[in-house]
Amino acid sequence: MTKQLIKINKIDAVSLGIDKKLISINALKVLQRLTKSGYQAFLVGGCIRDLLLDIRPKDFDVATDAEPEEIKSLFRNCRLIGRRFRLAHIRFGRELIEVATYRSSAESDNERSKHDNKGRILRDNVYGSIEEDVFRRDFKCNALYYDSDKDKVWDFVNGLNDIEACQLNFIGDPVKRIQEDPVRMLRAVRFKAKLNFKIDSELSNKIKMNAHLLNGIPAARIFDEFIKLFQSGYAEKTFDSLLTFNLFKELFPETDKQIKTDVNLKYFIENALKNTDTRIKNRQSITPMFLLGVFLWGPISKKANKIRQKSKSSKAQSLILASYDVIGTHQDRLAIPKRFSSIMREMFVAQAKFEVTTEAQAKKMSDSRIFRAAYDFLLLRSTTNDCPKEVIDFWTKVEQKTNNTSLRFKKNKKYRSKR
Repeated sequence: MTKQLIKINKIDAVSLGIDKKLISINALKVLQRLTKSGYQAFLVGGCIRDLLLDIRPKDFDVATDAEPEEIKSLFRNCRLIGRRFRLAHIRFGRELIEVATYRSSAESDNERSKHDNKGRILRDNVYGSIEEDVFRRDFKCNALYYDSDKDKVWDFVNGLNDIEACQLNFIGDPVKRIQEDPVRMLRAVRFKAKLNFKIDSELSNKIKMNAHLLNGIPAARIFDEFIKLFQSGYAEKTFDSLLTFNLFKELFPETDKQIKTDVNLKYFIENALKNTDTRIKNRQSITPMFLLGVFLWGPISKKANKIRQKSKSSKAQSLILASYDVIGTHQDRLAIPKRFSSIMREMFVAQAKFEVTTEAQAKKMSDSRIFRAAYDFLLLRSTTNDCPKEVIDFWTKVEQKTNNTSLRFKKNKKYRSKR
């Protein structure tokens, strides 16, 4: 794509309703220092899209023609990261401003650029112009650049039209863009849920047809996407979209197969996601461990029942064996960190221990580090009648007693929440 073929539409930010007061002061400082040093620099991507949609941005990204080492020389608080593409992270206290150098064309034959035989970008440390950078972004609504000096928005691909129409469209050929980076399909689902944007039937079909390409993505990167998908406040909508676009089965294949025949399991998952969204809205704590446990509970409990039928294992033992097996089979798809998988197994085993309703068991369980999470999980199971009412009633009294004790400690400034 040559510079001459591109028409840049420059619009006054004020006329678009962008309130500069909502832009991070630190992001503006980064832009100012770069431009004063002779570089071109813009705020770009989701932060501009969100400002146009009256959503307060959580993150502010900068795009510039300065190369990573040049950026680092300007900011003492800068750290360079990334292998596939070098990025500069500039930290101001708890706020992080990400600065990326303009990327070159995806078709670059530079030795620093590498694709696999399916078209997926493996290495991409090639820098280019702003015109090339535009066409390396995924969706049109994410390809808007904000010039803070002139207070104007630069629109190269009619991204403003897509925002006005609440529509998601890839820049360029959708199939090619998906092949370059299959994670873009998960991003499409996430934006659909977060922004209530539409995805037309043609693009929907292309996503469904290429869902299997997620298998080629490193499991650690898929785990990072899992966090964004389900811990941003719209988990329930995201789950529905993942099912619609045949993407959920690429993350949790056994669960996907089971919910097609087990209505209660799907209801159980939906209740958990509603609860997660509510907790985020109320600014309560959440942990990936809990939702991972929710998604894996169906296959694990099913496997545990089979183990018990074939052996003399206790319910707790069978849950341990089943959890090692099921979690292990998912590691190639979703790299679950040990700090989550170990405590998840404890939460599963607690479900069997809850069946013992004695004072001694209540004391032992309430002192456990996973009691609160395990109890919440038990309550979720009760929504599908997966445990007796008398068990729920017993442990609810224990939880209330434990919670009251915790509150007394908190008032005395000796209590410290572990969740």
